[in-house]
Amino acid sequence: MGQHPERRCLGPSHRRTWVKVGGLSLGALATGLNPNLAQLLAAEEQDGGKQAVSKDFSVILFWGNGGPSHLDLLDLKPQAPVEYRGEFLPIRTNVPGIEITEMLPRLATMADKFAILRSLHHERGEHSGGTNRFLAGYPSKAANLNDSEFPEIGSVVAKQLVTQARDIPLFMANTKFYGSGPAYLGPAYAPYMPSPNPRSSTGDNQYDPIPIFRSRNLDDNLSISSEGTLALNRRRGLLKSLDSLPRILDQHGTLPMLDGLQRRAIEMLASSRTREAFDLSREDEQTRQRYGDTHFGKSLLTCRRLVESGVRFVQCQAEYRLRPETGRTSNFDDHSVNSHIFNAYREKLPSFDQSVSALIEDLSARGLNDRVLFLFCGEFGRTPKIANQDPSGRPGRDHWPRAMSVFLAGGGMKMGQVIGATNRRGAEPIDRIMDSNCLLATIYDRFGIDTATSYLSNAGRPIPILTTGQPIGELL
Repeated sequence: MGQHPERRCLGPSHRRTWVKVGGLSLGALATGLNPNLAQLLAAEEQDGGKQAVSKDFSVILFWGNGGPSHLDLLDLKPQAPVEYRGEFLPIRTNVPGIEITEMLPRLATMADKFAILRSLHHERGEHSGGTNRFLAGYPSKAANLNDSEFPEIGSVVAKQLVTQARDIPLFMANTKFYGSGPAYLGPAYAPYMPSPNPRSSTGDNQYDPIPIFRSRNLDDNLSISSEGTLALNRRRGLLKSLDSLPRILDQHGTLPMLDGLQRRAIEMLASSRTREAFDLSREDEQTRQRYGDTHFGKSLLTCRRLVESGVRFVQCQAEYRLRPETGRTSNFDDHSVNSHIFNAYREKLPSFDQSVSALIEDLSARGLNDRVLFLFCGEFGRTPKIANQDPSGRPGRDHWPRAMSVFLAGGGMKMGQVIGATNRRGAEPIDRIMDSNCLLATIYDRFGIDTATSYLSNAGRPIPILTTGQPIGELL
């Protein structure tokens, strides 16, 4: 910290040059979609190898895209009128005074290992606008934006820890969130995504769950072969595109450096550490069964392997393909027109309960719970009052940023507690009221990142990482 923003950020003309270069380098040599690793290495060269302030800390963000219902998961209101309280009952946990939904019985036995924030809120009620607001800490000008106008937290972490990138990317995801992105930090700080689906960054919510784990049909998308090398022969023709690079690269002497950065990007993607992190066959059968042979289970087991291998921020959408009679979505956007919210939870939550509880136990058993934080949340909560807009009359809940719950485990923080409370219908925080930026400030604090650090926007304006939000003292 303590450095002038100008020393951290590439000048406008040089940044544009690297965007062009990166699109040909990693795009051609790796996945064809992510021009970020070579650019990240370029940024490291420009920063002169300066060490960013950081700690041995990582995050797994399991993102409930669409907005999980706080009233049906972590903040139930059994005394509210029937049109508010929902169909599930709260159950006691192993921590006196903490109750969660009856649909999460395994997690109820380990409440001493997690914490619940019940009083976060913000002001944006659109999916992508809410995602931008929640993950970046700033309200966007646009409402339904595909790409964030401000850098999401994972991109900031990748930027601040850039000099720590060695043989595995710092920031990984299964796919891009709707309303997320590196914004003016540039593609160098987007997550590496093994097999992204562009539909995930639109208003479409009916795509199939997107894996972050390696499977037989994803070997090429992961840029990993069984021998641990990139399938460069099949992309050899694309290498010729380097010949058409703008002449300015030769004039400024950056082409030789680009070649070296390409090699490093390839080495990073083909390294044994990266290759093995995605390979669930290296886990014993008992561990795989504990997590479950499901999308949730295999995703979270891969997330654990990634952070154990050195990835510092992993984000993975918590997707689930519902039965057609239950709903049409693969996320948590549980409007009546999308799904029967309670039947959807009856389908999803057993797998969620198994895989999340397995992850928490696994992190603890491996001694990772002090340095790996697991988060489950979405862009907002759901409306207190149940709606029945669908012609079938099935129940659902709508968008509600005025109250939400966040589930946390590990990270060296104080677990076994509930922080904050909402009113009797779950509509508004009434105790320990916190802007959602408080959660971001807490995570940045654990990374050792000074939120007063500024980056230059595309217009050349210095913008701090955060301008509001204080770390949550009860957790630290």
